[in-house]
Amino acid sequence: MPEDRYGELLTTNSTAAAAYIDGVDRFFAAEPGVEAAFESAIAADPDFALAQLALARQHQTRGHRAGIAGPLAAARAVRGVTAREASQIEVLGAILEGRGAEAFARGREHLARWPRDALVAQTAVGVFGLIGFSGQPGREAAQLAFTSALLPHYGDDWWFLASHAWSEIESGRLADAEAHIEASLAQRPRNANGAHYRAHLHYENGEAAAGYAYLRDWREGYDRDGIMHTHVSWHVALWALAAGDETTMWRVFDEAIAPGAGSGPALNVLTDAASLLYRAELAGLDVAAEKWRAVSAYALAAFPKPGLAFADAHAALAHAMAGESDALERIRTGAAGPAADVVRTLSDGFGALAAGRWEEAAAHLAVAMRDHARIGGSRAQRDLIEFAMAGALLRLGRGEEARRLLTIRRPMTTPEAIRGLGGAFDA
Repeated sequence: MPEDRYGELLTTNSTAAAAYIDGVDRFFAAEPGVEAAFESAIAADPDFALAQLALARQHQTRGHRAGIAGPLAAARAVRGVTAREASQIEVLGAILEGRGAEAFARGREHLARWPRDALVAQTAVGVFGLIGFSGQPGREAAQLAFTSALLPHYGDDWWFLASHAWSEIESGRLADAEAHIEASLAQRPRNANGAHYRAHLHYENGEAAAGYAYLRDWREGYDRDGIMHTHVSWHVALWALAAGDETTMWRVFDEAIAPGAGSGPALNVLTDAASLLYRAELAGLDVAAEKWRAVSAYALAAFPKPGLAFADAHAALAHAMAGESDALERIRTGAAGPAADVVRTLSDGFGALAAGRWEEAAAHLAVAMRDHARIGGSRAQRDLIEFAMAGALLRLGRGEEARRLLTIRRPMTTPEAIRGLGGAFDA
């Protein structure tokens, strides 16, 4: 039997295996052509269970719920698979059906036996993985512990080096992360996840100009079909805003981030659009009311039922800024899951911000900042909460307290980022 790139046996023919390996690499690199590669593998062998399973996983990652059930059922119907393949079907099947806690437990057992089963390992790495969206305290440390334990099994593999670098970035181990992300990108420079992680490294190091230059140039060759296109564009737009390049910021927003324009998954479109608009508000830009209404309407359509904390927090912000009080109340009262308490607090805080009740807003945001990592998302994404808090303090005339907040919480905050709060800290 052929093997995958990690030395694991594949129950299929060599033609299907080659297409599958290409699809997995594209999936890990967030490159275009993932679905086509897996479909080619299935065309070469309709009974290739892991290709069917990987196609279902790609549809889930892109938010194409209707595309999951068929290939998942096809994978489960195949007989004669290896023990590893059967176990992978169980683990990914649990994820595809929304049983995250079970999937994580099964995945840990699976990786203890087959640590180089990269598609199983991938489910628990990254900002939107099973650990990232667990809603539990200490998730950044848990993420680092997870990738550190697997690192010896992957050597200099470009995908895992990037994944481990991400864990290090979010845990503040920036020097180690730089070595790992550069080694990864040296092998596959068009790896969009790797480029994204390098952008975060620049952000955490306070290297706004270097990050803007790198990612702006890298993005030029990235196809809109790539799953990270919207989010990479968000990073470019943020740095354009910090640099005072409002023209580029709005152009990127309108072409690549806004509802109806963003080509990424709904989660990225909602969270990136809401976040960028509010940062623009903090910077003193005029944000058209219809932009907020469009994001609010998108949130209602894409996430009609609360339950995913990261989406719910950004939906609450959009509803508050759009004046959609009923939608905001549905988020507040319907919040569910392990981070529901943080979502409710943020809903109250964002509602107060939109109404100009700055003292009340600051009080709610102060509570949320105790452990806002539980809602998910990166440190850079959750800076929205830090900056919103600082903005409320500025409105209350407590500028020194706002400056101290950013200095303590974000010691590498750049002068450009501070100027993004409407110039209130300018001498």
